[in-house]
Amino acid sequence: MVDPPNRPDQGFAAVDRYIESKLIGADVALAATLAANAAAGLPDIDVAPVQGRLLHLLARMAGARRILEVGTLGGYSTICLARALPDGGSLVTLELDPHHAAVARANIAQAGLADRVEVRVGPAIDTLAAMQSAGEGPFDLVFIDADKQGNVAYLNAAIALGRPGTTIIVDNVVRAGAILDPDHPDDRVRGTRALFDAVGAHPRLTATAIQTVGVKHWDGFLLALID
Repeated sequence: MVDPPNRPDQGFAAVDRYIESKLIGADVALAATLAANAAAGLPDIDVAPVQGRLLHLLARMAGARRILEVGTLGGYSTICLARALPDGGSLVTLELDPHHAAVARANIAQAGLADRVEVRVGPAIDTLAAMQSAGEGPFDLVFIDADKQGNVAYLNAAIALGRPGTTIIVDNVVRAGAILDPDHPDDRVRGTRALFDAVGAHPRLTATAIQTVGVKHWDGFLLALID
């Protein structure tokens, strides 16, 4: 199967903007974050505003006091999640690129959240292994949005650093339908298919996945609960 085009659909984008205008409204800190990311040359792959609000609501619904994020970029999703934390809550976010991490730290500080967010720099798999060795956790919610080739390793680390009831969210799991192709040459698609296999076979996970359309085109996220 050929990877289908993931061109923007004007109707999808318009509905996203309608939802954003009616239910979210202007957000100075998040708008400044996107502007700072663009000025710093970061790729435009942040979650959409409606998806950021979804992350925020899921964290609140989970009653999360400790959040782990794998893949920081410029901190847009980090801010959405950190805003859901109660007093005394904390978020650890992992970023490979030092430049991205520096931009994210500035954005997080500008949003007034530096006191509850820690950005750790380096390969996430190494940082996660060190966290497990140090006995960190349990985390109440884990958001995975990093290199898709590492999805299964990040999932396993999330389970190890979680507890019964921990929510795990993985972004970009539909990839414009490319996940249907078992012979797809893209390692990101192969990593995503491996994630589905791992989650479906894991005895401690109850999960589903939701397709999404909007300003970020056709994709989706996987949602799992540790039993």
